[in-house]
Amino acid sequence: MNGEPVVPVLVVGAGPTGSTAALLLAGLGVACTVVDRDPTPFPTPRAVHLDDEAVRVLQQVGLADAFARISRPAGGLRLLDARLRPFAQFSRDGPGMHGHPRSSLFDQPELDALLRAELERHPLVTVRSGRELIGIEDGSPVTAALRGPRGTERLRARVVLGCDGAHSTVRAAIGARLRDLRFDESWFVVDVRCRAGIPTWGGVDQVCDPRRAATFLPLPDDRYRWEFRMHPGESAELLARPEQLARLTAAWGVPVTELEVLRAAAYTFRARIADRWRAGPVLLLGDAAHLMPPFIGQGLGAGLRDAHNLAWKLAWKLAAAPQSSHGGILDTYQRERAPHVEAVIRGAVRVGRALTGGPHTTAALRRPLAGLLLRVPAVRERAQRGIATRYPAGPLVDRRRHRADLPGTPCPQPTVRAGGRPTPLDDVLGAGYALLTCGEPDPALAARARRLGARIVQLGTDVTDDGALRAWLAAGRATTVLVRPDRIVEASSPA
Repeated sequence: MNGEPVVPVLVVGAGPTGSTAALLLAGLGVACTVVDRDPTPFPTPRAVHLDDEAVRVLQQVGLADAFARISRPAGGLRLLDARLRPFAQFSRDGPGMHGHPRSSLFDQPELDALLRAELERHPLVTVRSGRELIGIEDGSPVTAALRGPRGTERLRARVVLGCDGAHSTVRAAIGARLRDLRFDESWFVVDVRCRAGIPTWGGVDQVCDPRRAATFLPLPDDRYRWEFRMHPGESAELLARPEQLARLTAAWGVPVTELEVLRAAAYTFRARIADRWRAGPVLLLGDAAHLMPPFIGQGLGAGLRDAHNLAWKLAWKLAAAPQSSHGGILDTYQRERAPHVEAVIRGAVRVGRALTGGPHTTAALRRPLAGLLLRVPAVRERAQRGIATRYPAGPLVDRRRHRADLPGTPCPQPTVRAGGRPTPLDDVLGAGYALLTCGEPDPALAARARRLGARIVQLGTDVTDDGALRAWLAAGRATTVLVRPDRIVEASSPA
């Protein structure tokens, strides 16, 4: 064993989170080996929604345009009563602050195929399918035991990333436990193809029926998804029968004979978060670290944010970057991500309970009241602010002196003009640190940026835009920001 080569990073799980983590690391020059127990990508639909911040992560691995071709922008969310009559609507039209549609619907097998093809093309990524992790031995390097077609094999790695889902073997191996945030509901999920088409307004419908809460999502092309809350004693086998499925979908006016069922399964929506995300060189990402109900569509996006937060830190750690003064850089991963993920999970639970929570009278009254309140812009803004990315102060985020201050929050990505051509801001900022300024940078912050090898981007000189960046800086009481590789503002100088 001692003479065998050591891989820099072993990624366990080739789903979207693990694949994206590997591609981000490879883009930073870190070789990765990706193992997955399945010989081919999982063929049935699962995740169906990403927001603009998550698509921005795909942009960093060169897949934003390809993702746009397999997805469709969603118009927003409507709340419907039991007869499918809308009583509230929340639009999500147009691009968001991250330069992509605010809400996109897609079919996960198509995203998996894009990511797998990119993994197999990249010279720094090795994919070993059909191999299941069965154990991890502590040490430096770590030794992973894998069960594959030829029996058990061992692989040594400097770092192991557990991206192996809700039933994570990596999580069990490091002794991490899931903390229960008190939400468990069984739902029946049906993915169908309907070539005749199902009438839709272009967004997601949430049916706020105390007898049977439901969600309807129009996916790209001729695919659709329904999610129905299950009653005690029901099973997926029962509800998937043609006569039962016809009863569930009757309100949409499409004969069940027109539906090709791609998947019909029972899922338990849970709210959980791991008590620790790291044990030395072994770290957890995505569903291995947290589980959330789907009511605000953030499950997969949270995993991509994990990968975005961790990849550049890990690349610096493995390179022992001399310019970094952050010896405990990996300690910031859970410190930054866990509070945000927990806030998003709790937000999803609140939304789920308000809009679908139970048949009793108070719940039935609460649903239309929630719809009415969310029509008020100030209430809606406060609800969205509660789940927005906002990392706490620490080694990689300066302390905020005012709520409007920018450290810990994402830098927006408008389309700018650079070199006479329109281009996304991230393409100008580059893969590392960047100093974005609309004036003379503060000397101390400029010196800090130089130590970090930051690219200097001067508004009005290097890039021009429609004023969005200057307005963002002004609202954040800043003239200059130091932007991390994951596009989070580390520091700012006051206006």
